[in-house]
Amino acid sequence: MKNHNKKFDLSVKGNIRDLLAFKNLISKRSKLIQKASNLPKNDPIKNLSRKLHPEKQTLVISEIREETKSTKTIRLISESDEKKTAYFRAGQYLSLKVQINGTIITRPYSISSSPLDSLYGFYEITIKKAEDGFLTQYIWDNWKIGSKIESSGPEGNFYFEPLRDLNHIVGIAGGSGITPFRSIAKSIINGTINAKLTVFYGSSEEDDIIFYDEFRKFEKNFPNQIKIIHVLSCEEVHLEGCEEGFINAEIIQKHVDINKCSFFICGPQIMYEFVENELAKFNLPYKRIRKEVFGEIRNPLSIPNYPKECIGKTFSIKVEMGSLLTEIPALATESVLTALERAKLAPPSRCRSGSCGFCRSALISGEIFVNPFDDKRRIADKLRNYFHPCSSYPMSNLEIIVPRNR
Repeated sequence: MKNHNKKFDLSVKGNIRDLLAFKNLISKRSKLIQKASNLPKNDPIKNLSRKLHPEKQTLVISEIREETKSTKTIRLISESDEKKTAYFRAGQYLSLKVQINGTIITRPYSISSSPLDSLYGFYEITIKKAEDGFLTQYIWDNWKIGSKIESSGPEGNFYFEPLRDLNHIVGIAGGSGITPFRSIAKSIINGTINAKLTVFYGSSEEDDIIFYDEFRKFEKNFPNQIKIIHVLSCEEVHLEGCEEGFINAEIIQKHVDINKCSFFICGPQIMYEFVENELAKFNLPYKRIRKEVFGEIRNPLSIPNYPKECIGKTFSIKVEMGSLLTEIPALATESVLTALERAKLAPPSRCRSGSCGFCRSALISGEIFVNPFDDKRRIADKLRNYFHPCSSYPMSNLEIIVPRNR
């Protein structure tokens, strides 16, 4: 039996010497690696990692399909035949970087095609045109076959994980929130995911339901695996077999056994707030509910506890970004990220929902309001005044340090 009471001498060098030792660790390892023999010229693990998780991809539009009066599906292929599109998990998104009149902005869009499609060299994203949408109007006016788009690699955690999730996925979608469920449905059909999918899809107009015919075909051909329940809130309903009103606890219980499901939610902010209150009636464990990031909140006034006294005010932000030192204006009702983009500083961003941490910045001075629904910072970041510009709003003049775009 081992002696667990054995004593050891332990010496501590002190904070400064420990930090210096840590600083020199990489250089020491590099020297040892150089002295080693028979090292492979190409690291296959590193090469595979770069293919699966590229920093960026240059994609080209190869096809544009009209889905509804307000929605298009855009097929994207790799710029180079030698570089295939990176593989992903059904439910993930791409963050697209677009330059409009000298301003670089990013937007996340769920991948609506299946992961197997990426092995054939393409992604599909399905975009719904937003009223007064800054980027979607540009897309409608300018994107065509042959247009080049800069994209991140696949991102996000909105995917089925058999070690965590029950094998009956209940999707709750609204508007373009149906797009990741198309990817999940196709993955179930082709055997990539071993699960059953039931989707509650809320729509306000019958003629603007995305993938209506395709999901009905899925349901007809794979009745034991795919089911969709349309929930319509329009004044007159003509579709047969649908529910009327909004996706509530009563409708959900009518169609699924809530004790045997994992719930996945994707849609507009207003739907999240309603559905979360309905799901709260079931007292479900936290791990049974997955929520996709829905991008930046357009109207922060709808957030509880938003300081109403700041409405209409403009503040000044001192920005340090690498060697750049500048000062920009910012409205209290716009995110710090939007103010940085409007000033053409091209800050880093991916999810625009306070989740991925890609835009993580340091708050040196000033007061901000952080959206409580999207505050995914680590406790250490909160204590050390790090924040996510995409989900934070200026409440006073600020001084911040922003990382340079990668």
